Amino acid sequence: MLAEDDTKTVLVVDDTPENIDILKGILGPYFSVRAATSGETALKAARAGRRPDLILLDVMMAGMDGYEVCRQLKADEHSRHVPVIFVTARSSPQDEAYGFSIGAADYIIKPVSPPVVLARVRTHLALADRSRHLEELVAERTEKLLARSRELEHTRLEILRRLGRAGEYRDYETGMHVIRLSQFARLLAETQGMGSIEAEQLMYASMLHDIGKIGIPDDILLKPGRLSAEEFALMKTHCRIGADIIGTQDCALLQLAAQIALTHHERWDGGGYPAGLAAEHIPLAGRITAVADIFDALTSKRPYKDAWPVERALDHIAGEAGKALDPRLAHAFVARKDAICRIIEQFREHAD
Repeated sequence: MLAEDDTKTVLVVDDTPENIDILKGILGPYFSVRAATSGETALKAARAGRRPDLILLDVMMAGMDGYEVCRQLKADEHSRHVPVIFVTARSSPQDEAYGFSIGAADYIIKPVSPPVVLARVRTHLALADRSRHLEELVAERTEKLLARSRELEHTRLEILRRLGRAGEYRDYETGMHVIRLSQFARLLAETQGMGSIEAEQLMYASMLHDIGKIGIPDDILLKPGRLSAEEFALMKTHCRIGADIIGTQDCALLQLAAQIALTHHERWDGGGYPAGLAAEHIPLAGRITAVADIFDALTSKRPYKDAWPVERALDHIAGEAGKALDPRLAHAFVARKDAICRIIEQFREHAD
């Protein structure tokens, strides 16, 4: 007789050779059958080489009994998914219930009925195959969904980056300002104990800090000289304009971006705008972005000024501690001089 599926392996575990012979006679024409005569050898057989597709397991054996074998099989990642069918003379409902409770897929009472054994083995092999197929299908589709999600996230973050740079191109600042600022913001966020994901979110959100400048007239935005009081009042509206452009969103990243756009010109001493918030009433993201924004503005060359040396700019940041800037953040930023210099070198004006 041709084997039904000789690629499937059934491990028969029983300390009585006659019982093994009976089960081999039933299953041998259809499957590859291996045998073990003790619990210890059964565990070795299940873990070494090719894993069996199903295990027929006696309960009452010398040494390690079948219940313990089953418990150990189910505790092992390598064998926990292999169906175990108890084949035993212990026929009480309590025995059956206990066998199922420790992970058995089925329970067959001795003396066995060949059609029952064959039917149960076929059923559980088919169920295992279907379960494995479904797991693989779920894993494949999950990976596709994750890949799509990563692609959408990358697209969204790239749109934020491009919008941030677009806003910078309207005035004398270059597109690299928003990149450096965002890197400084992430660096400073990490000094405050933010995790990598939270710090990265702040990095991307800070790119839109000046998006509101889109709403400022060119004659004010590009004016090389000092702004009049009326002009400066109009310039200050870019914070609220930016928050309005980003809008009220369900997206946490955009909510953070709107918060930063609105509050990055507030001062620790309460003398900032637009709301005159002070100290910790200013959201942390706004306080962090303020440090990064001021520092990069100082160290960047503009038509109306030369770039300040890093040391001078850091001295200025330290001097604004407790005035314009959160003192804890200002001192933490100054302490990261080496990392700051690496960011400046990596994102120079000519880099794009």
